[in-house]
Amino acid sequence: MFFDAQFWPFLVAITLLTLSPGVDTLLVIRNTTRGGRRDGILTSLAICSGLFVHAAVSALGISVILLQSAWAFSALKLVGAAYMIWLGLQSLASARRGTPLPVAGCEVERQAVSCWVPLREGFLSNVLNPKTVVFYMAFLPQFIAPGDPALAKSLWLAGVHFLIANLWQIGIVLMLGRAGHWLARRSVSRTLDGATGMVMVAFGLKLALSQRPV
Repeated sequence: MFFDAQFWPFLVAITLLTLSPGVDTLLVIRNTTRGGRRDGILTSLAICSGLFVHAAVSALGISVILLQSAWAFSALKLVGAAYMIWLGLQSLASARRGTPLPVAGCEVERQAVSCWVPLREGFLSNVLNPKTVVFYMAFLPQFIAPGDPALAKSLWLAGVHFLIANLWQIGIVLMLGRAGHWLARRSVSRTLDGATGMVMVAFGLKLALSQRPV
C-alpha cells in the first residue's frame, strides 16, 4: 500500500514542489536571519508538522466522498487533476517572469526570541494557509486508491513530504549565506519553477485522461 506504483510519481512531484521557492522557504530564511540556526530549524519543523493536519483533513474529506459513491471519488480526482494543471501553468508563468525569491526582504535585525516564537510562526503559517488546504485536498486523492485506508495513506504521504521538506529547508538554514544568494538568482528561480510547472501540467493531464468514473 505504501510503496505502490503511485508512490514514485508522488515522490517526484512533491520533491519538485518542495524545491520551488515559496512562502515556507521565505519564512525559514527570515527566521534564521533573525534568530540564528535554531530558529530556522524550529520554523522548518513547525511548518512541516502542519502538513499532518492538512493530511488528516484531506483524509476525512476523502472518506466522506468514498461513502457517497465511487463516482464522486473519481470526480474529486478529476477536479484535483485540473487543479494540478492550473498550478503547473502558474509555475510556468512564474518561470517566464523570472521573479526570484525576495531573499533581500528577509533581512531583519538579529534578536533573541523564545523557541516558541518560531514554532508558533511556522505552524500557524502552514495550518492557516488556505492554499495548502486546497492543495492537499486536490493532490493526495491522486495517490489513494478506493480500497486504501484514507487516513493512514494520507498521513504516510504527509510523512514523506515532511521528511523531504525538512531536508531541503534545514539544508538552507545550515548554508544560509550561499543558499540565500543562490535562491535569489533569477536563473535558479526560473529553472525550478519551469521544471515544477512542466511536471505538474504533464501529471495533471495524464491523470485527467486516465480517469474513468465508476
